[in-house]
Amino acid sequence: MDASRKTYHAMARFLSSTAFVTDVFNVIILIAGGLFLYSDKITFGDYSTFIVSVNLFISPVNTLINFMEQFQNGVSGFKRFLEIMDVQPEYEQPNARALTDVKGQIDFKNVSYSYDEGREVLHNVNLHIEQGKKLALVGPSGGGKTTLCHLLPNFYRLEDGSGSIEIDGQDIRSLTLDSVRRSIGIVQQDVFLFVGTIRDNIMYGRPDATEAEMIEAAKRANIHDYVMTLENGYDTEIGERGVKLSGGQKQRLSIARVFLKDPRILILDEATSALDNTTEVLIQHARDELCKGRTTLVVAHRLSTIRNADEIAVVINGAIREQGTHEELMALDGTYKKLYSLQFRENDIFE
Repeated sequence: MDASRKTYHAMARFLSSTAFVTDVFNVIILIAGGLFLYSDKITFGDYSTFIVSVNLFISPVNTLINFMEQFQNGVSGFKRFLEIMDVQPEYEQPNARALTDVKGQIDFKNVSYSYDEGREVLHNVNLHIEQGKKLALVGPSGGGKTTLCHLLPNFYRLEDGSGSIEIDGQDIRSLTLDSVRRSIGIVQQDVFLFVGTIRDNIMYGRPDATEAEMIEAAKRANIHDYVMTLENGYDTEIGERGVKLSGGQKQRLSIARVFLKDPRILILDEATSALDNTTEVLIQHARDELCKGRTTLVVAHRLSTIRNADEIAVVINGAIREQGTHEELMALDGTYKKLYSLQFRENDIFE
């Protein structure tokens, strides 16, 4: 808004000042020419010629003035275009191989990561997740939980010497991006939906799936019954980013998408605080069903929802401070117990 205000202010000054200068020519010709004509120093033909000549001169000047604004907008737009085009594309090692027959064992080994030099977000993180097990990441905001989740699908690439992330004992940097990401499903709170129908958005998980497979995925995500109440069913348009759907419906649609994709590894952002209790129960049930038989990495916001996790890791300032089951961490009487007790005390206050 500030940039737009400055832009319009600058253009207003420029256009008004140039318009003033060009209009002065007409005023001078009208006044001076009228005086000369009155005193018989020029003829009416001469006077008309001056007026026409000035207008012929001013017309291209006005065109040039109007072009300056268009030129500035074009230059700034072209600079932004170049910024995008200059971004280095994702790259793979020349001999990268495909990840096949995925079991789902995950290992973070001495992982360190920085967005900017000199400010580490993660520091020597070590995690081991057995095939089919669920690991929950808890801790204060900004501790590095989301960064860990984004490193696994190679959205952020680890530099050499910053540790390694392995799937089934294979460093993800040595694998093709496509094969790694096809093996991972992500459910986030901020669901991204495309303009189109409900069917289009579910089928995005696996475009070659059959109609029956899509409907089965919707049923397992607890959204099929709602879709059947709509006049156009699965052909209902959902609008820009799903504006015609509620928050819970968007979540269940994204879960159906992952059910259809059927990945061996699941990354789950479990934030449901903005949803009503009934919707939260439906979504939690769908997520529990989704987690069965998959290796799951959960970013936990409501600690009550991850008590049954196979292991819980407390992430604070980019490091694992505590790790164990719910019972072990409660017995440890450390940060996890404080977070757990604080959250339930807040719930009691609001209830």
